[in-house]
Amino acid sequence: MSITSITAQQRLDSRGKPTVQVQLTTPHGTFRAIVPSGASKGDYEAVELRDGDKSAFEGNGVLEACRSVTDVLGPKIIEAGLDPSKDLKKIDQLMIDTDGTPDKSKLGANAILGISMAAARAGAAARGMPLYQYLADESGTPSKDFVLPVPFMNVLNGGDHSGNPMAFQEFMIAPTHATSFAQAVQWNAETYSALKTLIQSKHGKGAIGLGDEGGFAPPIQHPHEALDLLMEAIKIAGHEGKIKIGIDPASQSFFTDGKYNMGFKTNAPDMLDAAQLGDLYRELLEKYPIVLLEDPFGQDDWSAFTEFNKDCTIELVGDDLLATNVDRVKIGEEKKACNSMLLKINQIGTITEAIGAGNEAFSAGWSVFVSHRSGETTDDFIADLTVGMRTGHLKSGAPARGERVAKYNRLMDIEDELAAKGLTFRYAGEGFRDAHKDV
Repeated sequence: MSITSITAQQRLDSRGKPTVQVQLTTPHGTFRAIVPSGASKGDYEAVELRDGDKSAFEGNGVLEACRSVTDVLGPKIIEAGLDPSKDLKKIDQLMIDTDGTPDKSKLGANAILGISMAAARAGAAARGMPLYQYLADESGTPSKDFVLPVPFMNVLNGGDHSGNPMAFQEFMIAPTHATSFAQAVQWNAETYSALKTLIQSKHGKGAIGLGDEGGFAPPIQHPHEALDLLMEAIKIAGHEGKIKIGIDPASQSFFTDGKYNMGFKTNAPDMLDAAQLGDLYRELLEKYPIVLLEDPFGQDDWSAFTEFNKDCTIELVGDDLLATNVDRVKIGEEKKACNSMLLKINQIGTITEAIGAGNEAFSAGWSVFVSHRSGETTDDFIADLTVGMRTGHLKSGAPARGERVAKYNRLMDIEDELAAKGLTFRYAGEGFRDAHKDV
């Protein structure tokens, strides 16, 4: 099956910044992908290509990246005669080789990823199967028993995603005791609604503004304040004991000169060393039903990760630490730095590389936690990827804002589709960390 056309257009992400949309045409139709973008980016991520023209979008335009698609990468792929139904890895490798840099900075990871996503959709259509099945095949994941993920919804925002003084970036709720994905979404939405009413009663109507990912950003600063709010909201919603909690401090955001500044968004610095910050996390783990901790230390603070992981009983996720990069995952394995990898497709820049990093994490006995970005789009690709790779959990923000809800709606569609087809599937529930192992 030949590709006849690959073009790109400049569109907007959820923060009003330009991003790349790719349209790829085959005899089976035209397939579209829109690329996300992050705010709290680590140094080891693949590099987006931005125009730098300050007269347009403050230099954030992506017209150069669009030209990379239309004038360089597209013609190369078409000339090579690659078939997305069986050549996705070859398409990705051709783009990597054409770019020629280790971080995709010449042609832009945003250009490369858009083509990779659209090609996967075209490949699925050519093979007459849903995208999640195609991605299961690409990743070598058995699909005789599909698993719907636990949705970790970020309902309280801080860090680089909001204007409040909270240093920690995300506080997530995870309905591990639900019996279906649809029920999980319902419980989270009910808790989110209860949280809104609770914040209003405690802090006034002006405190219910939203952060980048749809979570509330009330005027609180200390992690225990956020966790107390969550516990009360869960109880009010009637789901006490059924919903667990995840935290993403995104600690690289407040790492300065070897210390962690919990007051980095205020005029009152609150500096902690890695050991002190580790003690804070342990206190929170003892008091609250936390099942997941992401990026508790900075992207190069390997020793702090390794020390904390020695007696860590919950999921310890590397995000900026690993950057969805198979080489950094291998370093993490060697150093015993964590037990889970965050998978962000735009951190590495192609779908097959993201799958490769995820499979490397699985081979180490780790979990894989699929993630959106703070600058999202209505593209729901990661919903299918989560089911296809059988990761058992994902995060895509709050049950609010269209670009976040698109992923959850797609997952409910997949659940309904599997039921209608009479296929075997289940909700990951309490076994979310090991869903990939239980085949």
